[in-house]
Amino acid sequence: MNTSATLSRPAAEAIAITAIRRLGFIGLGVMGEPMCRNLAQKSGLPVIALDRDPQPLARVAPFGVVAAADAGAVVEGSDVVFLSLPSGEVVRELCEGADGLLARIRPGQIVVDLSTSPVDITRALAAAFAQRGARFLDAPVARTRAAAEAGTLSVMVGADVAGFDAVRPLIATFASDITHCGDVGTGQVVKILNNMVLFETVVAMAEAKAIAERSGVDPALLFETLSKGSADSFALRNHGMKAMLPGEFPERAFSVEYARKDLDYALRLARDTGVDARGARTVDGWFQEAIDAGDGARYHPVIYRRIAAR
Repeated sequence: MNTSATLSRPAAEAIAITAIRRLGFIGLGVMGEPMCRNLAQKSGLPVIALDRDPQPLARVAPFGVVAAADAGAVVEGSDVVFLSLPSGEVVRELCEGADGLLARIRPGQIVVDLSTSPVDITRALAAAFAQRGARFLDAPVARTRAAAEAGTLSVMVGADVAGFDAVRPLIATFASDITHCGDVGTGQVVKILNNMVLFETVVAMAEAKAIAERSGVDPALLFETLSKGSADSFALRNHGMKAMLPGEFPERAFSVEYARKDLDYALRLARDTGVDARGARTVDGWFQEAIDAGDGARYHPVIYRRIAAR
């Protein structure tokens, strides 16, 4: 498959969109479960869902979500299929498998990838779905599990205009900020760079906290004072104040292993575009040290432990 393939805007908009009456959702993990629940509660449309774990499916069942036997049943039972999966590689496997989404898709259907996936995989899948008269859109999500629960996520969409207009009301059931970034793949570019900037900011905060402690300054006072000046940020108020200060780095949050996966996508983009992303490479080194120390499954600000231990 030509991974550089992308669909021109006129060609994409020529694909008719099926009337949206039924929805599908694959992947009810930490973020997927609340997104699926909000979609079912607020869209007014029937939802069929699939996950390897029966527990989240049982939790969303009272909201009218019906469990599917397999991915094929989701495709056959919906007009728009949402994916919330661990990686772009898993998305590709689900789509390209012998009995995957591409084998079962119908003309006019839309597949919306809410996962964070590599740009080349996203554009190659979009071209493959277009050959079957269907659309594949990227709509990766940002913010926290709490935002997913509240329906206040930020979603960055890569799609032609017709596709974006079709899915925007559905995305609005779990997002308060929806940005149309451009054609297919651009949503992934923006999301990947969002995470790269976040990770580099977290490293800067960890370094600052370690230096402050060794210099006799209360880290709580440091972070509070930073929040009143030009160093203020979402990362400071959440990753710094709510994780680093109390030393709370739980599992089943945005782990080091997942963060490193997203950072790898950013480093791949940097290489493809000829950018020397040495700050991102520094973060990657800290992620590797955290994984080697057994903290790979913990919330990614846990890298503070490695920085402070030096």
